[in-house]
Amino acid sequence: MRWAVFGVRKWGVKVLRLLVLGSMGVGLAETGQQPVSGSAISTESVSTISPALILPAAVSTKPPAVEPPAKPTASSAKPTPSKPSQPAKPAQPDELDVLAGFAELEKPGEMMTRYLLDQIAQAEKKWLQKYEARKTPEQIAAYQEYLKKEFLRRIGGLPTERTPLNAKVVGQQKRRGYRLEKIIFESQPRHFVTAVLFLPDPERFKPPWPGVVLACGHSNEAKAYPAYAAASALMALNGIACLVFDPIDQGERHQWRDPDGKFTLWGTAGHTMIGKGSILLGRNTARFEIWDAMRAVDYLQSRPDVDPKRIGATGISGGGTQTAYLMALDSRIVAAAPGCYLCSLYGRLLKTNGPQDAEQNIFGQLALGMDHADYCMMRAPLPTLILAATQDYFNIEDAWMSYRMAKRLYARLGYPERMELAETDEKHGFSVQLREAAVRWMLRWLAGREEALFEPKDLDVPTKQDLQCTPEGEVMLLEGARSVYDLNRDYARQLAEHRRKLWAETPRPELLERIRQIAGIGRLADLPPPQVIERGVVQRDGYRVEKLLFRPEKGIYLPALLFVPAGNGPRAAVVYIHEDGKQADASPGGPIETMVRTGKMVLAVDLRGTGQTQSGIQRYFSKDLHGPDGQDFFLAYLLGRSYVGMRTEDILLCARWLQNRLPTPQVGEEPSKSSEKERAKAVELVAVGHVSICALHAAALEPELFCAVKLVRPLVSWTSGVELGYNKIRLVNLVHGALEVYDLPDLAGLVKQHLGEGFVVEDCRDAMDRPIQK
Repeated sequence: MRWAVFGVRKWGVKVLRLLVLGSMGVGLAETGQQPVSGSAISTESVSTISPALILPAAVSTKPPAVEPPAKPTASSAKPTPSKPSQPAKPAQPDELDVLAGFAELEKPGEMMTRYLLDQIAQAEKKWLQKYEARKTPEQIAAYQEYLKKEFLRRIGGLPTERTPLNAKVVGQQKRRGYRLEKIIFESQPRHFVTAVLFLPDPERFKPPWPGVVLACGHSNEAKAYPAYAAASALMALNGIACLVFDPIDQGERHQWRDPDGKFTLWGTAGHTMIGKGSILLGRNTARFEIWDAMRAVDYLQSRPDVDPKRIGATGISGGGTQTAYLMALDSRIVAAAPGCYLCSLYGRLLKTNGPQDAEQNIFGQLALGMDHADYCMMRAPLPTLILAATQDYFNIEDAWMSYRMAKRLYARLGYPERMELAETDEKHGFSVQLREAAVRWMLRWLAGREEALFEPKDLDVPTKQDLQCTPEGEVMLLEGARSVYDLNRDYARQLAEHRRKLWAETPRPELLERIRQIAGIGRLADLPPPQVIERGVVQRDGYRVEKLLFRPEKGIYLPALLFVPAGNGPRAAVVYIHEDGKQADASPGGPIETMVRTGKMVLAVDLRGTGQTQSGIQRYFSKDLHGPDGQDFFLAYLLGRSYVGMRTEDILLCARWLQNRLPTPQVGEEPSKSSEKERAKAVELVAVGHVSICALHAAALEPELFCAVKLVRPLVSWTSGVELGYNKIRLVNLVHGALEVYDLPDLAGLVKQHLGEGFVVEDCRDAMDRPIQK
C-alpha cells in the first residue's frame, strides 16, 4: 500500500468548494421516534491557512444537485430461494481477539456506558448529601444563585441585549369563545419566531388578562399540533391569554434547507445538529430555545391587554424541557407547569432511554449537581406544578421522586402548597386531563380563581392552516432571515479573531494549560501507569504478536496488539491507532506488518470505545451524522468529561509504556547524550481516521514523547463544522468550548514546530468527511 504524503504546510490549500452530501437524521415526534431525512446544502469556502493556524473563512451557500435515493430492486423486494449447499464450516476464532474468554468484560460494547453510569451514581451521592445539608432560607438562596449562574455559563450565556422584537400581527381570527392573532417577532435581529396569541373574549373577561407562554414539544407541527392548539384554546376560553410559539426546527421554523429546497431536518435531529456546532463554541441548543421563550415573555408583557406581572409558562415533552429551563432562569414566570419531562437524570432515564437530543443535556450538570428537581428548586417558592403521565417513557417513579425532593425544599421555605404534581393514567403527551390541570393551576395562581373546569368536547381547535403565520410556511424563506447556524457562524468568527490575539499574546505554557483544562487531559507525569494483562501470543513469519489488555483505570480496558520483530530487538517503536480498531490494519501484508518488517515494534491499541469496545448504534442518534456512540458521549458530557480528553490520555499511557519496552543499554555501557535524546523521542505515532483528533492533542501536549507523527484522514478544523452547519463530525470528537481557546490547526502548528518534517498529514478531510482538494 502506498500513501501520498504531504506535510502540514499543505493544509494551507484553499478550500474552493465543499459539496455537502445528503444524509439521514433522526427525529423524535410527540409520541415517539421517527426517522427524518436531512441533507446539507453546498458551501463555498475560501481559506488562507498558515502552517501554525488553519482558520476557514466565511462561507456562502447554494444548493447542489443531489442524487435521489435508490429504489428497491426486484431482488430486494422479495427473497430469492437459495440452492441447496454444503453445510457451512464453523467459524474459526479470530486469532487476534484479545477479549475472548475475558469474563470481566462480557459485553465489551457496553463498557463505556457502564463506566459512565457508575460515575453518575457517584455524583448522585454527592448531590443527595448537598441537598440534605441545605436547610435554611439563606443556604437555599445561595444555592439558587450559584446554580443559576452555572446554568447560564454552561449554555454559553444569553444575549446581552434585548434587541427590538419588531413584532407584527399578520392575521386575526374570530373563534368560538375566543379569538387569535398570528404573530411574527424577532428574538434576535432577523431571527424570526412564529407564534399565535389565543385571546379571551373581552365581553366575558375584562383585560388586562393573565398571560401564559406555551412551549411546544417535539412535534413537527409545533404550535399547530392539536394538543398544543387545544391547550392554548382552553386557556383563552377561561380568561388567560396564551402565546404558543414554534421552537427552532419545528413548525414554521426549520433552520436547515435541503439541496432540493425542502426542510426535512427537524425536531431532535435538527436540535442535535445545531448542538454540534454550539458545543464547540461553548454553547448549547437550549440557549436559543430559552432566549426565544424569554422574548415571548417580553412580547406578552408589551401587550396592553396582558398583565405583565401575571405571567405563567407550560409545555409538554420537549416543551416541558423548555418550560423547566425558562421557569428556573426567568423570575417573571409566576406560575409554571412543565409536563412529561421532569423525572431524574440520576434515576432511570439514563439507564433506560439514555440521553436524548442536545438541548436536554447541559454540560457538566450532573457533576455540578443539577438534576430535574433542581429546575423546580431554583425557582422556589414560586408556584410549580409537575404534569406527569403514568405510562410515560419519562419514568413516573422518578417524576414523583423529583416532586418530593422539590416539595421538601419548598416546605423548608414555608410554602409546601406551592409545589404540586398532577398525574394522569395516560401515555406521553398533553392529554386532556393534563391540559385541564395546567389551566386550573394558572387560574389559581394568576387569576385567583379556584375552579374545577373541564375541556368542552366541542372545543374549537384551529387547524395548521389556520395558524400559519408566514406566506410559505417557513421563516427561512422570509427576506433576510437568519438561522441558528448563521448566529453560530457569527460567533465562531468572533472567536477566531479572539484566538488569533490570544495565541499571539499568551505564553505557550499558559495556552497548553488552558487546552488541558478544556479538553480534560492530565499531564503524563501525573498519570499512573496502567495495569497490563497478557492474553496470549500469536507467532507470524518474522515476528510475534502479543495480545495485551491495558487497564488505565477501574472499569476501562484497552485491547491491544504488540507486534515484535524477530532478531536483536526493535529499532524503533510505533503507537498505531485506527478508527476501526487495532485489527483494521493488522492483517498479514498490511500497513502494520510493513512497519514491523523494517524492524519497528508496533503497538496497535483500541482506545476506549473503539474496536472491540465500540458501542453499537444508540437510539436518537444517526451513525452517519453523530457516530455510533451518541448517548455515551452525552453521558460523559453530563459529567463534564470529554471523550477526546479520555482517549488522549489512553494514547499517552500506551506510548509511555511502549517507550519503556525499548531496549536499554547493556550493563557497563555508557550511553551518550545523543543516544539518550534519541531514546527519549523514540516513539512514533500513527493515527487513522477520526481518532486523529486525539492523536493531535497527545502530540501537542506531550511533544517530548514522540519523534514522528502521521495523521491519515484528519479533520481540517472544528471551525469547518460550524461554518458548514450540517456536518458529520462525530459527537465523541467534540470538546465543549474548545473554540474559545484553540482549534485543531493550532495544535497542528505546535506539532509541526516541534517535529518539522516528522509531522505528516495525509488526505485531510472537511467536516463532511470529504477529501480537501489540493
